[in-house]
Amino acid sequence: MTSSLKAKYHILAILTVAVWGTTFISTKILINNGLSPQEIFLLRFIIAYIGIWFISPRKIFSDSIKDELTMFAAGLTGGTLYFLTENTALKFTQTTNVAFIICATPLLTTGLSLLTDRNNKVSHNSLLGSIAALIGVAILIFNGSVILKLSPIGDFLTLAAALSWAFYSLIINKLSKKYRSIFITRKIFFYGTLGILPAFIIHPFSFPLEGFLRPEVFINLLFLSLLASLVCFVVWNMVLMHLGTIMSSNYLYLNPLFTTLAAFVVLNETLTIYACIGVLLVMLGVFLSTRYK
Repeated sequence: MTSSLKAKYHILAILTVAVWGTTFISTKILINNGLSPQEIFLLRFIIAYIGIWFISPRKIFSDSIKDELTMFAAGLTGGTLYFLTENTALKFTQTTNVAFIICATPLLTTGLSLLTDRNNKVSHNSLLGSIAALIGVAILIFNGSVILKLSPIGDFLTLAAALSWAFYSLIINKLSKKYRSIFITRKIFFYGTLGILPAFIIHPFSFPLEGFLRPEVFINLLFLSLLASLVCFVVWNMVLMHLGTIMSSNYLYLNPLFTTLAAFVVLNETLTIYACIGVLLVMLGVFLSTRYK
């Protein structure tokens, strides 16, 4: 792969994480309008699934039962399990705990990659960059406060979400060698949607139909479904294929950076000195951990 082509995927990785870093605003608006986290996830994936049929090849099934089961695993880990565990964790622990622990995803992904493929190597720069980025994330999230209230259930669920995404990254890396990114993404939306349905047996869908007529509900659902899900999942799967799981996952450290900037621009939240230091450390860490020759 040429340097210019590789640079394109680095840029795409940054843009994708930038979008994902702002999704909390849309999610927060939808929750404030009466939608539950599981309802948001269901609608988000259903709309994305319908949308992807307009650009996806009409191939229905994978080439083998084994590959179809692998697609199912990708839908569960990158869709159902990830979103359910992360959103449920917020009921049991602080938002800062969730935001910080979820940033362990790159480290977990790196660890799993090294365990499953001995050909993968981690450079000193990558390790140093990860440490710097994680420290920057901590400064960004805790904003100068050293108080960390442990909540075993919530913190464990958050760690489960991070581990789920790490497994998803490995699965996608395997599938991308045989299938197109668009086909894989369509399968993820289908099995992710299928996996969330049992949750509605316990908590049935209750959001009123007239609620979808509100512009803030309609617009934010479209943003989460078409951009943050459909477009970003397709692009991220391409990034995983071309940059590899370890390098790609390091860009996830940028997530709280874009969340902080979005909160500053959209919600008029104060950008403190701690946030500025955290931003600089995250940028330095990501630069070191994703440098390529």
